[in-house]
Amino acid sequence: MRNATWDALAAPPLPEVRRRAAIVDELAGVEPVAVTGARRLAWNDRGGQSAVWYFAEDGRVLLLTFDHESELNLYAEGDFALQESLYEGVPASLVALVRDRPENYESLNLADSATGRTIHCAGGVFWCDGARWHVSDGLAEYCRREDVDLFGESGFDYCLDAYRFGRDFTPEAIVAFQDEDGRYEDEEEKEADLSVVREVVARHG
Repeated sequence: MRNATWDALAAPPLPEVRRRAAIVDELAGVEPVAVTGARRLAWNDRGGQSAVWYFAEDGRVLLLTFDHESELNLYAEGDFALQESLYEGVPASLVALVRDRPENYESLNLADSATGRTIHCAGGVFWCDGARWHVSDGLAEYCRREDVDLFGESGFDYCLDAYRFGRDFTPEAIVAFQDEDGRYEDEEEKEADLSVVREVVARHG
């Protein structure tokens, strides 16, 4: 199970991962959220795709990705049990960060009709024990069983593209990446955004 983005995510120390997550969160206009025992940072493309990070106080991390057009969009299926199973293998204290919590733009809730309990919907469920990144056992098993492309259908590559793991993350590189994506109408708009990005990057060290 090799994937270039996965390898690039695993390479930097966690403080650099968190720094990039904080910068992308601010540039995407997402409000950071303090969850009991963790800090939530996120990105979305305003079109149904998202990446959500929970940086726990004990040094562990929970990462969720979501692609609304993929086979792993379980919200469309309304299958609470299947969604819950994708979190198998993730420490309970990390799963607690997304269980029975208010939903938000990046993470809608699936509810158990029998108990009323909820869990955030995610196509990709990944976590870090403080030193090493893991694919959740439940996600890996489901993809093996159903012959699903884990990284492709979870939206992992697309949702982590903005973080540029394994690539330059300077203001100039960030703006060039956005320019390639057709974000700017002219050079004046591009230069104005470069000034904003420089301020955000400087604020996060």
